[in-house]
Amino acid sequence: MLNWKAVASAALAGVVVLVVGQTVVAQDKMKSMPMAFGGSSDVAFAKQLWSSMRNYLLVGEKRINVQPFEGNEPHGAIQQVLEREIKVGKRSGRVIVKVNHMAKDVKSVYAEPNKFIGAYTVMFKKPAGYDPENKDWFWAKYKPNGEIDTNPMGMKLAGRVAKGMDEGCIACHRAIGGDDLEILR
Repeated sequence: MLNWKAVASAALAGVVVLVVGQTVVAQDKMKSMPMAFGGSSDVAFAKQLWSSMRNYLLVGEKRINVQPFEGNEPHGAIQQVLEREIKVGKRSGRVIVKVNHMAKDVKSVYAEPNKFIGAYTVMFKKPAGYDPENKDWFWAKYKPNGEIDTNPMGMKLAGRVAKGMDEGCIACHRAIGGDDLEILR
C-alpha cells in the first residue's frame, strides 16, 4: 500500500529544495551583475568630476555667476546652466552643470548666488561606448557641499542614473526627446 504521507513529505521537500536552490542562484546572479549606477567606480569618477568642476569654477561658492532663469521640477524653480569642455583625470569631455535653486525669483538668485542652491545636476560626456543608448552621458547629482546625493533607497546618484527605469535622469531626458538628451527648462 502506498504511504501518501511519505509521498507528500517527499514532494514538499523537493519543492523546498527547488525554491531554495533557485533563490540562491538568483542571488548569486544579482551579485555578479554590475550596478546600473552608484557603484564604486561611478562614485570615484563623480568625486573626480566634482574636483575638476571646482577647478574650472563651475561649482562651489566661487563658481562663475551666470544669468539665472525660471525652470521647473525636478531641477528647482530657478536655474543656472554652465557648459564647457573640461578635463577629468586623463580624459576630456563636455560638461553641463545645472545649478538648481530653491528661490522664489531670478533677481534673488543673481544677487545671492550661493544662498538658495538645492543641488547641482551634471551631465558629463564620456568616450564613445560608455552608454551608446543614452549618448554616452555620465549623470550625477550633488548636494550643495559637493557630496553625491542619493535616491530614497540610498543609492548614490552617479553614473547611468536610473537607466532603464520609468523615472529618473535618463528616463526624463529621453522622454522629452531630442538627439542629444540636453534639456534647458
